Parts: sequence; structure tokens; C-alpha cells
Amino acid sequence: MKKLRIFLILIITSCSMNFIKKRLSPPQKIDDGILFQYEAPSARQVNLAGDFPNNQWLKDGLKTDVMHDDGTNGDRTAGDGIWSIVKPLTSGRYEYKFVIDRNSWFTDPNGLETTDDGYGGKNSVLIVK
Repeated sequence: MKKLRIFLILIITSCSMNFIKKRLSPPQKIDDGILFQYEAPSARQVNLAGDFPNNQWLKDGLKTDVMHDDGTNGDRTAGDGIWSIVKPLTSGRYEYKFVIDRNSWFTDPNGLETTDDGYGGKNSVLIVK
């Protein structure tokens, strides 16, 4: 009976670990700029769209910023499903979203603020001081 109880505890614990996701930090200032991160393990591509310089909210991804899951550009671990990019931003207010596989747009689940996007949805908001 004791072995069965230990076995069940181990099974339940290991299964529940799959449901617990590490919460990422909101965009944060680092040496090279602002680090943006988004967790999308099954994505083939993640882009950062926003009202940043040289980024014009285009849905096709041509003018959005490509994020990385290859251990570069702010990404800590290649292939872990956490996509990252470092943007050099000056002080100001920025609206942004993440674009998954060029067709699904999401606000930042770890962001601190959102605003109406004018199309019935929301944009994430970042204030850089």
C-alpha cells in the first residue's frame, strides 16, 4: 500500500508539472535595450509587432521584428519554446502584440498594461522611462 501511495504521488506530481508554466517577466530593461519574451513552444515563428521605429504592424511579418528561440538576441536557451528579442528603445509609450506563425495576434500575457486597439481587441502597452 505504501509503495502504491508513493507511486501515485510521483505520477500526479510529474503530470501536474506539465500544466505549470513558468511565468515570464514583463518586458524589461537590460544593457542592450528592452527584452521582450513570449512562450510559444509549438510556434514555427514569433514576431513582435508594434508602434516601434521601423515596425509598422504589418500582418505579413515583413515589417515586424523576428523573435528568436535559438540562444541569440536575448534568448537564453535554444529550443525551449521561449521566444526573445532585444529592442533598443528610447523613452516613451509603445503599443505592441506578438504574432504567432504570421496569423495569430496576442497581447503579452506577462505585460503590465493593455489598451483598446481600435478594432475590438487589445494591445499591450509598455512605458519606457
